[in-house]
Amino acid sequence: MKITSLTTYRVAPRWMFLKIETDEGISGWGEPVIEGRARTVETAVQELGATLVGKDPARINDHWQTMYRGHFYRGGPILMSAIAGIDQALWDIKGKAAGLPVHELLGGRVRDRMKVYSWVGGDRPADVVDNIRRLMEGGFDTFKLNGCEDLAMLDSVRAVDRAVAVVTGVREAFGNTIDFGLDFHGRVALPMAKPLLKALEPLRPLFVEEPVLAEQAEAYARLAQCTSIPLAAGERMYSRFDFKRVLEGGGIAILQPDLSHAGGITECHKIAAMAEAYDVALAPHCPLGPVALAACLQLDLVAYNAVLQEQSMGIHYNRGAELLDYVLNKDDFRIEAGHIGALTKPGLGVEIDEERVVHASRHAPDWHNPEWRHPDGSVAEW
Repeated sequence: MKITSLTTYRVAPRWMFLKIETDEGISGWGEPVIEGRARTVETAVQELGATLVGKDPARINDHWQTMYRGHFYRGGPILMSAIAGIDQALWDIKGKAAGLPVHELLGGRVRDRMKVYSWVGGDRPADVVDNIRRLMEGGFDTFKLNGCEDLAMLDSVRAVDRAVAVVTGVREAFGNTIDFGLDFHGRVALPMAKPLLKALEPLRPLFVEEPVLAEQAEAYARLAQCTSIPLAAGERMYSRFDFKRVLEGGGIAILQPDLSHAGGITECHKIAAMAEAYDVALAPHCPLGPVALAACLQLDLVAYNAVLQEQSMGIHYNRGAELLDYVLNKDDFRIEAGHIGALTKPGLGVEIDEERVVHASRHAPDWHNPEWRHPDGSVAEW
């Protein structure tokens, strides 16, 4: 079997799909994208993909190492996201050729279903509570919400009180009947992280994500000593070498690699094993589309330390398309009691509605995240 072509499709709301075709009629799908930089990743996919045409798609490990080590400059969000989508599609082909789901090729599953959670939008307590109630009707009982709005490097007690008020409203509305994590989203600098974590601790969030930016990862251990809240990070780390430094430094209880940003299934399988060696949980980051989610679920099924899976059904970013709009086998992604069952179809286990993808790609929007500024006019972290 030989690879004959690689085709990318940018689609609403902010996703990009990749189709790799072979001379035996078996094709695979991947999802290489950086939200807001889809066109840049698309160029990287085309550059890397040109070296794969005519090659045997089954040699995934060799292709991965060649894409990574065969070029002097490596790593980072763009190149690793391009590799990630190609890697996903190659695993999809390999599974389809073998007639097996990817998790069987990785040694077989350690669980039969995976706990999933949903992101909750809303800036006011009432909006957050209403959105949680709506999502609970869809089968969710675990959520993630913004831990704060934009914060200055040194901000007022009023800013802390506003953040605490939202979380307090959630606890007052639902008590302990739900679980939720809080995403600081890299908006919190180290001087504010300690007081904010301390103020939120009595509300017992499941975790706090990106308590400070990944660039400040050396602070994770110090922050962990100041709070009982499990700290999570990883969406802006792109290889096992980035994660190695975090694991060695300590402080992170939950790793959150993104299988569309951190080298795909091949790399994230290794990252999961590294985390397990440090007794660190795995909760892959995935506010993306159906191929990315399917890839995550295949890894979740074989990684013993996988505890939670993010997914994007119904989140506020999904304007113009929903996760299952591009999927033919929608029932396989049904959520029951907060879980998605094992995907058992060959490959990644997702059947893409190619006709709809092609149509949507003709009118794809260019998504960019908002630009925020502090009251003094300086740029704020979004």
